[in-house]
Amino acid sequence: MVAQNIFFGIISAIVVISAVRMVTTRNIVHAALYLVAVLAGLGALYVLLTAEFIATTQVLVYIGAVMVLFLFGIMLTKAPLGNVMEMTGKQWPIAVVVAALLGGVTIYSLLNRFGSDRLVTDGPIYRTADVSDEVFSTYIVPFEAVSVLLLAALIGAIVLARKD
Repeated sequence: MVAQNIFFGIISAIVVISAVRMVTTRNIVHAALYLVAVLAGLGALYVLLTAEFIATTQVLVYIGAVMVLFLFGIMLTKAPLGNVMEMTGKQWPIAVVVAALLGGVTIYSLLNRFGSDRLVTDGPIYRTADVSDEVFSTYIVPFEAVSVLLLAALIGAIVLARKD
């Protein structure tokens, strides 16, 4: 249990540092790569919580698909990269005050609503195999419909991005 807490602290620190760097960097490609680090750290935290299916989904969907889409979108557009947006000294204090207010309201709301409640631990435990059995038996038609829709979107993106 102690090793799990140490790993949780290390991974959480990496996630927080990467998230701060993501929103403070001026280069959009670097911001996207910091987002990859944040999402990978969240996947690692899911593994520590023994939620392997959610961790695998996090890595495959968000890092493997969405971030690749973001990076291709950034690289294929002709937008200038680098120091485009300038934040003046007048904007930082306002941003800090707004962030502190939002954080305070969020913490206050969570503590008032969930402060003394405990998690129910006597419910059923679902394994990855149970989830996959449900998806590929009961929900096979919607799953295949989404697959065809994503394939059509991919073909459309290739046609639009292709140079004539």
